[in-house]
This record gives sequence, C-alpha cells and structure tokens, in this order.
Amino acid sequence: MNTVYLNGEYIPEDQAKISVFDRGFLFGDSVYEVIPFYQGVGFRLQEHIDRLNHSLRAVRISCEMDWAQILGDLVEKNGGGNLSVYLQITRGDAGKRSHVYDEGLQPTVFACCSEIKDIWQAGADDILPIKAMVMEDLRWHRCDIKSTCLLPNILVLQQANDEGVQEAILSRDDRLTEGSACNLFLVKRGVLFTPKRSSEILGGITRELILELADEYGIQYQEVDVDYDRLLAADEVWVSSSTRGIIPVIEVDGHQIGDGNKGPMWHKMFELFVTFQRKLMRGTK
Repeated sequence: MNTVYLNGEYIPEDQAKISVFDRGFLFGDSVYEVIPFYQGVGFRLQEHIDRLNHSLRAVRISCEMDWAQILGDLVEKNGGGNLSVYLQITRGDAGKRSHVYDEGLQPTVFACCSEIKDIWQAGADDILPIKAMVMEDLRWHRCDIKSTCLLPNILVLQQANDEGVQEAILSRDDRLTEGSACNLFLVKRGVLFTPKRSSEILGGITRELILELADEYGIQYQEVDVDYDRLLAADEVWVSSSTRGIIPVIEVDGHQIGDGNKGPMWHKMFELFVTFQRKLMRGTK
C-alpha cells in the first residue's frame, strides 16, 4: 500500500481523511503541482516549487514549508524510482460552508505518488504520436494559477477521447492557448513557435526547458499568437508536459500535420530533452 503525506504525517493511503468542510472539497479552493521524480531525483524541482509559490500567492494561501524535503521523503517512503508526486494545498477546513473565508485558516496539505514512464531512458521510437482536435477554451482568465478547478479541462479532454483523438487544443478569441494539460509548440521552416506567456496559459516547466534548450543549441524560436490556420499549416506540432515529455501531434481535426510522421525538429528536441534528463539523474546537470 502506498504512503501519502497529509498535514505533517506520512500515513497509509487508506488512512488519509479530510473534513467535508474543507474548502478544497467544497469550492475547489486549492492549488496543486505534479512533479516527476526519476530514480528518486526531482525533475526541475525548484521550478515546480517556484510555480507552486506563485499560485499560493495569487490565491492568498499562506503556506511556507520545506517542499523539497517533504516530497523527497515521500518518494523515498514509496520506494524511490520513477514516480509522479501530486501535491495539493487547500485553504483549509472552515467548519462550515461559506463563500467568505477567514484569513487565519490552517491550510490542508496533501501529497501522493504514482508510477510514471521512464521518459529519460526511452528512445524516440518508443514515443507514440497523437491526434488532436481544437475546442473552445472554457476556462477562467487566470490559467497561470495551477488551480484544482479542472472541470473545463476534464470536459474537453473527455470529448476529444469520445471523438477518437488523444488531446484537445484550446482556442480563445481565435488564438490557440494550450492543450488540456500541456503546452503547445509548432515548427515551420525550421523555426519553433509557441503561444505567448500570459495569464491565459500555464507556464509549463517543460515548456520553459524546451525554450532554454533551443537557446543553448541555436534553435530559433518565437513566442507568438498562434491561430488555427498557422496550426494546420505547421510542418510539425508538439505538446509538452513534465510527466509526458514532448509528444508529436500528427493530425488535428482530421488534417494531417506535415508528412504525418514525427518530424526532424521533434527528433532533435527529444534527444536534447532526454540528454538533459540523463545528466540530471547522474547529478551532472
């Protein structure tokens, strides 16, 4: 049985309980992070913690803890290896249901682990390309906050799955923003494009790493507004996330992207990405 962390204790998962009056349960009044650990080492751990702190400040939850120590210990108690750590912090238990909250509430802190694929040891041939569809972005306007209010994301991804594709690409005011739980990249004539950072997309940790690698290895990139026509005209389309890595998209709304195969730029970036991960695991990055 897995061990979870709840409010200062490491306990068996079947013993973890929260109050029915917890504001995370009642209102989705909470934020979260999902952090991959490969061979027990956190992937871009400080960047995830920085984003968590941004979300906490944005929703005015005060919760300062040694996250690296807490999560590292949790991973160790679950056997180490390749694990995804889910960390959620709610505003806490108010003892009643009320939209107005008391600034002095004690936050609820919960974390658990699940196994993930070992991306850094995978080869390019092991990564399966996906198909996607474009759908209206129904989310609120503060998508830079990693909130647990994920119902719009769930609905669009389920609709995409019902249509026989694996991802939903979201569109707001004729601009593409991101996927249901991933960032978006396009390649055209050897140049990498990605939607601009704003409050309407989540600043993905892997997104930022891809741009850092592009800088380091001389790959030209631009952060721009991306519309539907530019998407369909791209030579390559990718989505990225910390737990999935970089996934090529070979079809959107039934339209083939490029030649319908994993593109050369994807292969190059995938190799740079896994090389970075291998160095991280060896403690040389």
